[in-house]
Amino acid sequence: MAKQQRLLVVIADGANARFLRQTPHDTLHQDRVFEAGAAHQRGSDLRSDGPGASFHSGSSAHHAIAPKHDPKELEKEKFAGFIAGEIDTAVAAETWDALVVVAPAHTMAVLREHLGQPARAILAGTVEKDLVKTPTDQLVSHLRHFIPVVLRPAE
Repeated sequence: MAKQQRLLVVIADGANARFLRQTPHDTLHQDRVFEAGAAHQRGSDLRSDGPGASFHSGSSAHHAIAPKHDPKELEKEKFAGFIAGEIDTAVAAETWDALVVVAPAHTMAVLREHLGQPARAILAGTVEKDLVKTPTDQLVSHLRHFIPVVLRPAE
């Protein structure tokens, strides 16, 4: 009889993440859910105060200085870094045969940058797609097209 693969699937975007494991019946079971509260706030609510101002000598006109970074994007990047840490923790806590990460391109770039070596060692594939809101029972069909070897029992 074939050995069941221990597959960890992480589906994330800049504000939400879901950790799922493969069941013996090739379905996915959701284990953990994360949500970044700050990512749902307006960018103006994330700054401590308004942008600085400058003025030209010889003129009484003042001009607002736009911030160099969008606070909302910074929160999304911080959340993706946090999720990478949670993936590392999950990989260290249990023995997994494979890891699959699904995220939009920008989030995926941050996750790749922050993943530790043990997680990278079992990374079977990545899917640059936003599937966070896809119901769990519909995810296997999306993942079979990208990683069919992982979802089949080992021979």
